[in-house]
This record gives sequence, C-alpha cells and structure tokens, in this order.
Amino acid sequence: MANPRLLIDQTLHAGAEIALDEAQARHVGTVLRLDAGDSLRVFNARDGEWRARVSAKTKRGMSVRVEALLREPREAPDLDLLFAPVKRHATDLIVEKATELGVRRIRPVITQRTIAETVRVDRLQSIAREAAEQTERFDAPEICEPLSLARALDGWDASRPLIYADEAGDDASAPWGGESGRAEPILAALQKVKAERLALLIGPEGGFTAEERRMLRSLTHVIAVSLGPRILRAETAAIAALSVVQSSWGDWGQG
Repeated sequence: MANPRLLIDQTLHAGAEIALDEAQARHVGTVLRLDAGDSLRVFNARDGEWRARVSAKTKRGMSVRVEALLREPREAPDLDLLFAPVKRHATDLIVEKATELGVRRIRPVITQRTIAETVRVDRLQSIAREAAEQTERFDAPEICEPLSLARALDGWDASRPLIYADEAGDDASAPWGGESGRAEPILAALQKVKAERLALLIGPEGGFTAEERRMLRSLTHVIAVSLGPRILRAETAAIAALSVVQSSWGDWGQG
C-alpha cells in the first residue's frame, strides 16, 4: 500500500514519538512490511492526519516519529446505524461498509427475528478501525454494545429522527402486506428531514414483526421508508440506504 495510514489514539504533534501496540506493530511490520525509515500517515479525529516515519523496529516492538501535519480533522456526519446482527460474514460486511460510508456510530440491536447469537464488539471495532484507515476518514465509528430494540428506542432523543426500512404493509392476507401501511420511498422521506442528526435502522432477515412495526410507528420521531420494489438482504439494505442518506442528507456534496 502506497503511503499507508494508521489510526493512533495518542496525541499527535510534530516530534512525538509513538510506541505502537502489539497489534499495530504486527500490522505495520508484517502486513505493510515497513522498516525503520519508511514513511506512513498517522491520524485521529482530534489531531488530524500527520506524516510520520518508522523510527525503530525491533523484536520487542515498533515506534514511529510524527513529523508534519498533512490535514486538519473533519468530523463525519452525525449519523447512527442501528442494525439487527445477521450471520458473521454479513455483519462484518455491514460494519466495514458503514465505516466506509461515513457512519459515526454503529448500534447492534436485537429484534424478535434476529438470528445472531453473539456479537463480538471487539472484533467489530477492529474491522471498523481497519476500514477507517483505508478510506481516508479521520476516525473509526463507535461500536456500541448490543441492546434489544425496545431498550434502544426507550428514551430516544427526538431531535435525532430515526429512519427505518419497512417493506411490510398492514394486511397479512395480501401479497407484500397489501397497500395499507406501506412506507414512502427513502429519498422522498429524506427530502423532508431538516435535522442535523440522523439515525438509520435496518431490520433482520425476515423483517420486523407486526408488534415491532406497531412500536416503531407509534413514535413521532420515527420515519418508515421503502427501499424499492425488491426485497433486499440485510447487508444490501444497509449499504443501499446509507448511500441514499449520504447523497441526500449527508456529506457526499462536500469536496
């Protein structure tokens, strides 16, 4: 990788000597194959992105010396992604692509149809950090501990509208749930949102239950949306919806 990037939690300033932790040293020395004297970029959301150089490489570890500021930090849009964990590979993909698409927080929520038995937050944090390093953003999204959908919604700050993908209608006997209760297209819904903070909720394979839909639709700050005429896998729905959100509401219009 040309001029690789490394997310550093310590304070960055010219002349700072940063000792890498074991995982970082292994990544820099073994994966990136950098040696003493080689250059790289180090960054975080507080201090921005800096040019740095490997100052020492031994069997016991590695360190880098910070040299000069390259870019001032810029925050990602205040966008949360709530999603029902699915199988491991699909969950990993959701976290990776949500990071690339600029989500600030990722919140796993357990719904009645969630099939994943466990969620390893530490694994998802590692995936998010690696994706942040590759995608030129200044931070990795916060990965929250899993909560039930009811607990996640309890006490929700109404100043952050929650958009949720709802493909169901209200008539259980009709194909696709009938026309009653169907949500409007996501782009049309987003064009009405004026808030500076936003959240997106993607449900599990099989969708939300009728009870969950009633709970969601009872909240005035929750907006049901449709992602089109086709039924999408959970990971596809997350990527597609985040792309529309960022193009219509988020930071894709920025340089």
